[in-house]
Amino acid sequence: MTQPVINPPFWLLAELTYRCPLHCVFCYNPVNYDSIKNELDTDAWIRVMREARALGAAQIGFSGGEPLLRDDLDILVAEARRLGFYTNLITSGVGLNEKRIASLKQAGLDHIQLSFQDSTQEMNDFLSSTKTFELKKKVAALIKKYDYPMVMNVVLHRHNIPHIDKIIEMALDLSAEYLELANTQYYGWAMKNRQQLLPTREQLVAAEATVNAYREKIGKQCKLLFVVPDYFEERPKACMNGWGSIFLDIAPDGAALPCHNARELPGLNIPNVKEHSIQEIWYESQAFNFFRGDSWMQEPCRSCSEKEKDFGGCRCQAFLLTGDPAATDPVCAKSPNHHVVKLAIREAAAVANADTSKEFPLVFRTDSNSKRFAG
Repeated sequence: MTQPVINPPFWLLAELTYRCPLHCVFCYNPVNYDSIKNELDTDAWIRVMREARALGAAQIGFSGGEPLLRDDLDILVAEARRLGFYTNLITSGVGLNEKRIASLKQAGLDHIQLSFQDSTQEMNDFLSSTKTFELKKKVAALIKKYDYPMVMNVVLHRHNIPHIDKIIEMALDLSAEYLELANTQYYGWAMKNRQQLLPTREQLVAAEATVNAYREKIGKQCKLLFVVPDYFEERPKACMNGWGSIFLDIAPDGAALPCHNARELPGLNIPNVKEHSIQEIWYESQAFNFFRGDSWMQEPCRSCSEKEKDFGGCRCQAFLLTGDPAATDPVCAKSPNHHVVKLAIREAAAVANADTSKEFPLVFRTDSNSKRFAG
């Protein structure tokens, strides 16, 4: 067994709010977000940023929900810049008008990541259950006007992955420098919709071939990032580069998390910044130390030569698929539960090949649905 070396956090994710004007079926926010109240106020967020920066954190992402719903976003960005953070805004674009982007530019915002749901108005607006496609294109133009790199994100799944060529063409038309084609990760709302969202293997192979063809065609004009879904891999990813290794997520209510979905895991005493300092949380809390090192590992992880590379995979995924957060990530071919992943792929393929929209309807991220899941 190896004792973990605890380095300072590198990346601070400030989830300013779970409120959002969109209703995306793949949202990673907790399905019971409506029951999570008492957002941190401005002073509390400033204290969090100062403590995290003093500890060594270098990058901060302002996210949500939709962070633009916070009236104090400009204040927080300015303070983060003063502290020396590299600042990122992760947004749907809703609320980013010219007045707001000019204010954020003056505050020192370094980077904006803009999400689209698809390349067509029909599918983009259907997947988010909002009429936002034309607005997003206007926001993309504003981002270029204010001399930001155009960084686009599109979450891929069965309903839009056949349009990947059109998505890339849209990114090129909008003069994007980066396009992140992020296949859905099955947590939160995406897990509720897995049978309707998981692509078929044939779709995935075709999409990757299209991306590679465009890479050769466009060269450095736009960097295309394509992340294969975990379910189609034989080895798990090094989730968050290891538990409590570089990533610190502060939820809207002040819960401090080693990853977005950690509050759903049993056995963790989730600390809160309202009661503890960032230093205490990072170095001393039970939650952040729970899956550090390898003493928690079961076989086959415990004796695996790759455990220093993948850290046993994702704890949240292990819990969702096996009910045991300490289990080997079932994505791994060495896992005794690997069949669970194979079964999920087969079941989703069966749904894709049949008219099952009534039997397996998409569940949209809405307050009413969140109340239902919280109950």
